[in-house]
Amino acid sequence: MFIDTHIHLDGEEFLEDLDQVVERATEAGAEKLFVPGINLDSIKSVQAVCERFPGKCYPMIGLHPEDVKADWEQVLDEMEKSIIPQALDLRPLTFDRIIPWIAIGEVGLDFYWSREFEKEQLLAFERQVQWAIKYNLPLMIHCRTAQNELLAILKKYASEPTLRGVFHCFTGNEQEAKRFLEYDNWMLGIGGVLTFKKSKLPETLRNVVPLSRIVLETDAPYMAPVPYRGKRNESSFIPYIINTLAEVYSTSAENIADITTQNAKTVFTI
Repeated sequence: MFIDTHIHLDGEEFLEDLDQVVERATEAGAEKLFVPGINLDSIKSVQAVCERFPGKCYPMIGLHPEDVKADWEQVLDEMEKSIIPQALDLRPLTFDRIIPWIAIGEVGLDFYWSREFEKEQLLAFERQVQWAIKYNLPLMIHCRTAQNELLAILKKYASEPTLRGVFHCFTGNEQEAKRFLEYDNWMLGIGGVLTFKKSKLPETLRNVVPLSRIVLETDAPYMAPVPYRGKRNESSFIPYIINTLAEVYSTSAENIADITTQNAKTVFTI
């Protein structure tokens, strides 16, 4: 059994065969599927998926850095209204159809394409870090071409005992891995890139990343592993990632699944 800690099941790519995708995931060994939010509209779409598959799919809420615009403050004000009742244990009275959020995500910084909203991204990310502390929820972090800026913000809150989460879609080198792992209670999300022929990730993980700091993810519909690279990704492909990790760490696939599942349950308190 395994947990896919990051799959965008509410995306249009899964509209036509969502039931079959979840069924294949279950048959492949998926115990739980975690569905991140990316903006205000995704609150409804993520919740709809998780209501459709209770006990299998679990929702996150967050503003993705690429969705941060000039109106970020108003957007976050509105989003927080869906978190407060849960934090106050008022959900049965006010949001009885809302499945409890398990994380703040997908959030972070992304300066790969543009720095037009750099200031806004920094402010929006820090506010969502504050949410994670305030509401005792883990963070699902997206970081692209912004590691220094992101870690500078996290450093300000490093003493917070409940601050934890996942550095999603880690594909970096040994130095980058070491910098992330300096933060306790954080995991690296490992997905299909691990299986790519020219990927340096196997060597990085083997050299500096203990298995106790890894969780599994797909980022589906993106980043499908070999032999499905270039096709739509889905959770049923995770065994290919597990098998590659077993080779990297010279252990069994069953051990990889067991440890990464426990890692995910520890971070997300599920």
